[in-house]
Amino acid sequence: MSADSTPLIPAGAAYFRPARSDAPTRAFDFLICPSFTLLAFASAVEPLRIANQLSQRPLYAWRTATADGQPVTSSCGLTVQVDGPLGTPTRDATLVVCAGNQPDRAITPALVAAVQRHHRHGGTVAGLCTGPFALAKAGLLTNRRFTLHWENQPAFREMFPTLTPSETKFEIDDRILTSGGGAAATDLMIDIIARDQGEAFATMVLDMCLRRVGIGRDPGQRSSLSAVAQIRNPGLSAMVELMKRHIEEPLSMEDLSARIGYSRRNVERIFRKALGQPPARFYLDMRLDHARNLLSGTDLSLSEISAACGFATRSHFSKAFTARFGTAPSRLHARL
Repeated sequence: MSADSTPLIPAGAAYFRPARSDAPTRAFDFLICPSFTLLAFASAVEPLRIANQLSQRPLYAWRTATADGQPVTSSCGLTVQVDGPLGTPTRDATLVVCAGNQPDRAITPALVAAVQRHHRHGGTVAGLCTGPFALAKAGLLTNRRFTLHWENQPAFREMFPTLTPSETKFEIDDRILTSGGGAAATDLMIDIIARDQGEAFATMVLDMCLRRVGIGRDPGQRSSLSAVAQIRNPGLSAMVELMKRHIEEPLSMEDLSARIGYSRRNVERIFRKALGQPPARFYLDMRLDHARNLLSGTDLSLSEISAACGFATRSHFSKAFTARFGTAPSRLHARL
């Protein structure tokens, strides 16, 4: 695989002169894994296309590849034709691993070896969505700033316990680029374009994307629940964060209340008013959601998952899981 195809320069009505129009074309090789997230891939490619269109210059070039050169199906079921099979990117190309909700598809020996080889030879590597699993497997994330989608971070921490992802939308650490996926891939590419061609040009690319988030702003990943909790009550937000940090060894309601300086009765009232359920139920559901995440994203045994989610016995875990999701964890585990 090499990024030597003719750069795409689409016609368009808008025009904006880049800061460094004489710069060499920057190349990206997108290595697409089965069940990749289409949104993350498109969010990464489209800013490059827009940059070429706005400047009417070959600022960026990109190619797509799979391990065998065959079409690949995304997580939403759409199949994408690629330019060819996995090969050797040119040294100045950025090798981008595009993965999705099955991170194990991004850590095959051939893919991990390609990532290791490219970085060892001086190339830049990137991971979108769960692509950082491949970078971690290749041994490239030690003592690095990196991130991945918040949904997949629990499984990542179980697989790589010595590595700690950030909760930002993207990270750039020298020749290691990572993004939480989804629309955050656009934020990563806009930051790269700003570094290459200046903030004024990058802002115009943002406008073409109809995206109003400024360059480098609003970097954090945040679930809608966390946002609601923070807006409604800072104490509630603090309680939710404490629960997140104590999944494996759950705290009692009394201990949780005391840590934020509230009475147990006040905590019950706040949770019921803001979230419509008691805090103990919310906490249990959070632990069970974490268990479901580990079931789908790791090869841990049911006993290991039960312990990782704070259940004293596997039978208690199975009963609670079945009540929440309508199926036993053993049945879900067997299908994976």
